[in-house]
Amino acid sequence: MGAVFLSVCGYVVVGFARAHPVPSGAAGYGAGLGGLALLAHLAVRLRAPYADPLLLPTAVLLNGLGLVLIFRLDLETPADPAAPAQLVWSTVGIGLFIAVVVLLRDHQTLQRYANASAAVGLLLMVVPIFFPAVNGARIWIRAAGFSIQPGEFAKVLITVFFAAYLAANRNALAYTGQSVGRLRLPAGRVLGPVVTIWLISVGVLVLERDLGTSLLFFGIFVVLLYAATGRTGWLAVGVLLAAAGSAAVSAVEPHVNGRVRDWLHPFAGIAAGRGPGQLAQSLFAFAAGGVFGTGLGQGHSYLIGFAQKSDFILATWGEELGLAGLTALLVLYALLVGRGYQAALGLRDPFGSLLAVGLAALPALQVFVIAGGVTGLIPLTGMALPFLAQGGSSVVTNWIIVALLVRISDRARAPRPAPDPAAPGAPGGAR
Repeated sequence: MGAVFLSVCGYVVVGFARAHPVPSGAAGYGAGLGGLALLAHLAVRLRAPYADPLLLPTAVLLNGLGLVLIFRLDLETPADPAAPAQLVWSTVGIGLFIAVVVLLRDHQTLQRYANASAAVGLLLMVVPIFFPAVNGARIWIRAAGFSIQPGEFAKVLITVFFAAYLAANRNALAYTGQSVGRLRLPAGRVLGPVVTIWLISVGVLVLERDLGTSLLFFGIFVVLLYAATGRTGWLAVGVLLAAAGSAAVSAVEPHVNGRVRDWLHPFAGIAAGRGPGQLAQSLFAFAAGGVFGTGLGQGHSYLIGFAQKSDFILATWGEELGLAGLTALLVLYALLVGRGYQAALGLRDPFGSLLAVGLAALPALQVFVIAGGVTGLIPLTGMALPFLAQGGSSVVTNWIIVALLVRISDRARAPRPAPDPAAPGAPGGAR
């Protein structure tokens, strides 16, 4: 319950910082989040008793802090509140977390549906092409006031396919094919199917003008290929190909090209008399935060504009909680990712290990891409910061990822039965 307590404290601090009494919804917010966390905890204790005990509390704390930040930014835009909808989506996400933990008794079941996962994942990515673009990207399905981002769910399905295929062909990928310098390239018949799925997914995402998710899929592909083969050369090749692909897309796609120009010249708007753009405002917010921040609820990151609750919510955190708070937040993400990798190391089946690596790498890559974008390290990509940013599809998907990691860690940490001394082949047993 410590995660819930910290979240409620943040909610109260925002109210005090804005010269108001305790927010009227603080008790209901705490009770709701606490009740959901308790139900999730009971599901884990009953169905996954050996699961890593830090995965669920870390996710609850990140989700709770995200709700606090969105509530704080809602005070600047009272005509467009986002916290109530985000709370509803968080409830849906925790409900799906419970469903996955209760109903999925063995993660290896997913391996049998690898091809179906790839087909459904590609379908989910294709559908938004036929809907109008939002902020320059075709990644949303909007109808009757309801919106959803199918690519968020597709990333989990594609990760399942990559893990299953690479687990089944890891020996052929590592020990067959031709050598180019110090890099051994797998045979085309082995690597071909997974590269084809990856190329199709990236091609669709480029048509949707969604460079961020394209980089995410490419990153997962390279990470899992490295984990399956143990060859570090794939990491170098992946970085080079990602840079080359991004440069090629930016050269032909105006929306992406504009983001690259903003990255290279973030203060060009000021020099031209148009005022600071979003990236410049984000950099100003981080600078204003200093080491300890201006205080929760006392920043000015709302000047960033329409993306303050999504793409640039990290700027609000950095301004109001400073470098110290930003470091603490990144440690929370590192804890979540590290526990996923620890579960991967504890498994003996290749599919489970690769799946845990892929699922843990998803939030790791997202945090890197988003933090790099809002701090000017790399061009902006328009992705949602896991659990923290506004986005129903994102928060639901992240809860599914945590549920799968809980299920995998339960198998990895469960005590293994002692060998039967009388069994054939056992020390002192029958021969």
